[in-house]
Formats: sequence, structure tokens, C-alpha cells
Amino acid sequence: MQFVEEIVVDEFLPTVRSMLAGKLREQGLTQSEVAEVLGISQSAVSKYAHGDVTINDRIAEDERVDALVEDLGEGLAAGDVTPVQALIEIEVLIRDLESGGDLLAQLHEEAVPELADHGSGFRVHDPESDLRTSERVLSSLRRGLRILENASGFARLIPAVGSNLVACTPDAEDVDDVAGVPGRIFDVKGQTTVPSDPEFGVSEHVATVLLAAREHGTDAAAAINIAYDPDLLAALSDAGHVTAEFDEADDVASSVGAAIEEQPEATVLYQTGGMGIEPLIYVLGTDAESVADTVRSLL
Repeated sequence: MQFVEEIVVDEFLPTVRSMLAGKLREQGLTQSEVAEVLGISQSAVSKYAHGDVTINDRIAEDERVDALVEDLGEGLAAGDVTPVQALIEIEVLIRDLESGGDLLAQLHEEAVPELADHGSGFRVHDPESDLRTSERVLSSLRRGLRILENASGFARLIPAVGSNLVACTPDAEDVDDVAGVPGRIFDVKGQTTVPSDPEFGVSEHVATVLLAAREHGTDAAAAINIAYDPDLLAALSDAGHVTAEFDEADDVASSVGAAIEEQPEATVLYQTGGMGIEPLIYVLGTDAESVADTVRSLL
């Protein structure tokens, strides 16, 4: 049995990475720079450059794939496109190519001929696949980050400790099941700066708040911390959010749990600071995009 996601991972992504690596090298980037942009090792870039990675010719010769690689290669090299934006564009193309009768659907049917009995548009996904679940979370997080990066004025909501937008898998149990931005999101001279692509297990603090809220009954699957301001809290309340205060001077998980038990409908948690503790607001939501949209509405 083979799922369409396996074709994406085993054939589509290596082909597109190889094409992108070649395009970036044509744009004058060094192997080190290509590795940084694509989030791969220099040795992987070297393999792509020397043709040591098998590519799928049908994918490489598809006009849509070629056009996207051309656009992304130029945009990434010029700095007009961020790696997060490139990932989103590639993901959109993957979903298009998976649609009934299209390229990835054809490759899938050829890999599993029995699918022909169910119609050319039929695809088998593995709904329980850890890879699929994790990628769905990361994709949502990338879209949320893109909203924040493009939201004029968001930088002023970033606290001194930095913000982090996090999202978790449906059955999250610990911080390794929560994805966030390594190094957090910072305000650099008035510019919202996302230092790197989201990963799982990199946010301990905001992840702990989210996990504690979920453990005590909330259905939130994403969260962000922003600077505390009574006016922001009032604006969130006016928008229909239920707010709840907790004490971060104590055990965070226990304090958040107690706040949720007292206000089960809370979608905004906050603490007003203390000795060595910066006051913060935590916005919870069903996914990263909705959390980012809530924050954007405050601007």
C-alpha cells in the first residue's frame, strides 16, 4: 500500500529541491547560501549539483512546476520571497497536482494500479500519518506567520522577551508535539522578524501555556504571546473573547490550569508581571491563522 504523501516526499520534493538548488546556483548563490535558503545541508546541495539525487522527469518537465521554480528561484535569490512564502507556494501547487486526474494523482494511480477501479480522481491518504499531521500543523503555522509578517504594526505588540506563535498536533502531550519559531519572533528596528522556519519542540514557554490550557479542557490548538496592555485586553474583551488571569510567578502549568477551570470559555490568558517577570497576554485559537487574525485585528 502506498499513500500519495509518500510520492510527494519520495519524488516531488527531491525533484523540486534539486531544481530550486540549480536555479539558485544560476542566480549566483554559493552552496552555503543555497543550503541556508532551502534549509538543507551543504552536502545535499552538492548532491543536487552533481546529479546524485534521482529526480522524476515527469514532475520536472511539468510547466507549472517549472514556472514555480523559476519564480521562486528568482524571488529567493533577490530576497523578495522568504523561505516560508516559498514553502506555502509549493504546498499550494502540491494540492493542485493531487486533485483528481492531475500529475500526482496519476503517479499515485500508476504506483497503485488497483485505484483505477475507483475512478481516476480517487486518492488514498493516510489520515493518521504522523508526517501528514505534522505537515498540516506546520503549514498552518507558516500561514499564520505570514499574516503577522505582513501585518503593519505587529512589531509594537512584540514583548521584550519576543513573541512566539505555536500550534500543536491534535493529540499533543508535550512540547515536542508543539511547533513554534526557533529563537522566537522579534522586533528588529520596527520590523517583525521571524528568524527561521517553524519546527516542533522549540518553544517551551508558550507551548507550556497552550498544553496546560488544553489539559484543562480548552479546544485551542494554537497560541501566541504579545505584550500586555490594558487597552489590548479591553479590545479583545470587546471583540467577544473571554479573558482569564493567571499568576506566572507560580508553576505556569498549574496556574493556567486553575485559570481555565475558573473560566472554561477563556480564549485570552494574561498575567500582569512581577519581580523579573514581564507582563504578557496569550491569545488562544483553533489554529495558527485564526490566532494571527485575532492579533492583526488589534492593530
